[in-house]
Amino acid sequence: MAIRKHRAGELVIEQTRDLARVREMLMRGGLTTNGIEWAAACYLVAYFGDDAVGVIGVEPKIDAALIRSLYVEESMRRRGIGAALIAAARKAAHTRGARHLYCFSKEAGKLFERHGFSIVPVSDVVAALPGVPQVEFYRARPHELAREVAYHLDISSDGVIER
Repeated sequence: MAIRKHRAGELVIEQTRDLARVREMLMRGGLTTNGIEWAAACYLVAYFGDDAVGVIGVEPKIDAALIRSLYVEESMRRRGIGAALIAAARKAAHTRGARHLYCFSKEAGKLFERHGFSIVPVSDVVAALPGVPQVEFYRARPHELAREVAYHLDISSDGVIER
């Protein structure tokens, strides 16, 4: 259930601390829920009307952040919800002081590339974000980490007005 009522047919993205909802959505998508309760993490839920239809997480660390767990309900895909969640995560990371945004993805890489991300060595993400739950999850599972593709986006100019 949404925190507040939304208009039917309207897409709204809100930050949430409803980790039960986040966990349920991630499990439905086959994504790990390991570490979602990390206090510094931020989760954003996309609502279409009052229905939760997508989620994304941001794990910030000093001047970098990791996007984790992008999931959109299968019946709601190809409607721009993933793109809206990535844009909201980018803004959330920036407001938390991140200048660099990273993510791991085996399936949504083309989506991230369309939003300006480029492939980088997995070791770059591990070096930039030690201690964040998703990175530590993969560091503890080197065989899984070896199968991941890492992406980076420089967001240091977000919000900067050039004259």
